Amino acid sequence: MTRSKRSKSSETPPPPQKRILALHGPNLNLLGTREPEVYGRTTLADIHAAMEARARADSVIVESFQSNHEGQLIDRVQAAASEAVRYIIINPAGYTHTSVALRDALAAVSIPYVEVHLSNIHAREAFRHHSYFSDRAAGVICGLGAYGYLAALEFALSQLRES
Repeated sequence: MTRSKRSKSSETPPPPQKRILALHGPNLNLLGTREPEVYGRTTLADIHAAMEARARADSVIVESFQSNHEGQLIDRVQAAASEAVRYIIINPAGYTHTSVALRDALAAVSIPYVEVHLSNIHAREAFRHHSYFSDRAAGVICGLGAYGYLAALEFALSQLRES
């Protein structure tokens, strides 16, 4: 039995898939049931499924991570740098207005990100008008409900295509 020899070009591994991290802050695990008049009835699982399906069409992996704990979100951001995550879509939720530490983690890894909010934070209570993330974000989307995540994803995908 003879074996065929593989050419060197066929031994080259395929390029790694591009990766996007969707990071969700506190209480977003309750989407669909928590204040649906403000946040809608779409669940976080629904949002992730839609993002995953859309990204798959561009051969991009979207990983979704939600935590109610600031340290876990920071750990996930730091891990993203060593995992070759190319873009982050983040809804810091309540940490938008309080977390310098999460902002510092994003600055430390230098991964571009889009900030997303389901509600229009500028049309809500005064304390919600300030974000610790917006000035470093590639873009900010607020008030579009669950569609805001898909809009952020489209932007991130376009940036990955250009790079």
